[in-house]
Amino acid sequence: MILQTIEVKDAIAAARFVLRPVRVSDAGLLALYAGDKRVAMHTSSIAHPLPPGATEAFVARAMSAESNERIWVMDGTLQNLPEVFGVISLKQMDRDQSEIGYWVAPAFWNTGYASEAVGALMKTNPLGNKAVFAQVFQDNPGSARVLTNCGFDYLGDAESFSVARNAQVQTWTYLRKMG
Repeated sequence: MILQTIEVKDAIAAARFVLRPVRVSDAGLLALYAGDKRVAMHTSSIAHPLPPGATEAFVARAMSAESNERIWVMDGTLQNLPEVFGVISLKQMDRDQSEIGYWVAPAFWNTGYASEAVGALMKTNPLGNKAVFAQVFQDNPGSARVLTNCGFDYLGDAESFSVARNAQVQTWTYLRKMG
């Protein structure tokens, strides 16, 4: 098992990598991948171009004990993959619910890593959630497949503002009941 090999507090094992908390040393790879227009355009919160200081602010927020969001990086060092090649998070909501968010660097798209990360997080349920919500842009069917592969059910259509697009974007909303 991977966690026997890598000792990181709050790490979650996936089959081919580890989800671990963000470190200050992750800033370079986070900036490289989050600064890619293809990543930013599929998120609601990443700006493109990535403004100076944005990565450092993200790392500080991820490491803050007061944050209502738990953030992990996808760390593949044990399988000769990059130390960071994606991010996954749970933003705590009320009534034991969270919203999941994730992105994977484009070089690792269509490899099953996103499904593996979401699946590992849902299996572990680190926040003890009763339900987890997700939202993906309708022009990103790959992310919708990740959710359905991991047991999420489609709830309906909505829209969300994308900072990179500077526009409202049509979304699909999903729910996974836990336990």
